Amino acid sequence: MKTQTPPLVLRVCVLLAIFPITTLFSGCSRQASGTAVQKKSEPAAVPVIVAQAEAADVPIELSNIGNVEAYSTVVIRSQITGQITKVHFREGDEVKKGDLLFTIDPRPSEGALRQAQADLKRDQAQLVSVRLEFERVKKLLESSIASRDDYDKAEANFHALEATVLSDEAAVSRAHLQVEFTSIESPIDGRTGNLMVKEGNIVKAPDDTLVTINQVQPIYVTFSVPEQDLPAIRRRMKESPLIVEARPSGDISGADAASADPHGELSFIDNAVDTTTGRIKLKATFANTNNSLWPGQFIQTTLTLSKLNQATVVPSQAVQSSQNGDFIFVVKESAVQKRPVVVGLRRGSQLVIENGVQPGETIVTDGQLRLKEGSHVVAQKSASTPTTETARGAMP
Repeated sequence: MKTQTPPLVLRVCVLLAIFPITTLFSGCSRQASGTAVQKKSEPAAVPVIVAQAEAADVPIELSNIGNVEAYSTVVIRSQITGQITKVHFREGDEVKKGDLLFTIDPRPSEGALRQAQADLKRDQAQLVSVRLEFERVKKLLESSIASRDDYDKAEANFHALEATVLSDEAAVSRAHLQVEFTSIESPIDGRTGNLMVKEGNIVKAPDDTLVTINQVQPIYVTFSVPEQDLPAIRRRMKESPLIVEARPSGDISGADAASADPHGELSFIDNAVDTTTGRIKLKATFANTNNSLWPGQFIQTTLTLSKLNQATVVPSQAVQSSQNGDFIFVVKESAVQKRPVVVGLRRGSQLVIENGVQPGETIVTDGQLRLKEGSHVVAQKSASTPTTETARGAMP
């Protein structure tokens, strides 16, 4: 007869057999969970691009759009009416003061000169005769032979003919001048413009314009600045000459090209502020020896007022903005600090930092979107984007 194991005893044995296995799996599960939590609590470093804040001398500048003006402009017109027989230049030529530009038919003027000279000689001969007659009548009057009436007539004839001779001399001088006007010379050094009247045409004095000459060496650049900048400009002008740099409007060349931009000296401040715009007109004089500036051209002007010595400068992309103001991420021992900063002047791609960062400190210039106070970073000094491998390895 077989003995049967009670059911209660069988259940206890099964539970005793399963318990060690359950305990083993539970311990493994807690160990794996603890490792995952530990890994999750240590985020990986963020790859960023960094640079160093630098100390540099930064000029304080005023930038405005200006316009190039000729140093002087002369409109050439004829002072006599006549036919142009010769043009001695080509349109656009550079001419010097005294160069012959036009010749107007001189024959009418030369004929008038000879006529005036002949009239002068005739009246001069008559004056000699009248003077002798006056002197004779004067002696007769002293001897009581001639009457006072004869003396007065002789004196009147003599003075009248003297006036006639003076008038003839003036006519001769005027005729000489008319002959000179047949040759038109340049009154200034400059460049000729469009020729308005060709050879063979009759010009009417003084209405017809023949050509316009612009003096372009030196040359003016005119621009305006806000009235609030006027006191500083006037104060600095008393201390030393103010330098103005000119660059053609729209020229976005690099720094190498900018080194060749012409420089001039501020030479004029207008005597009144424009009440409609609140700006005042300034002029700078440029030597323009290479003709890089042209009358009528629009120019980007930069007036240098002074210089900030050893100012702290950073790349402009390093500065971030928030509701609390501007800030910069500064790298300290592979972690970043969020520093509020006071931004000053902009110079090209750099900004002056008045407060918050010191020269020599390492700052983040790219990758700020993933950063917060205390974030660990992997710093790169290259301007290139972090590689895929580095970025993937840094991901948590």
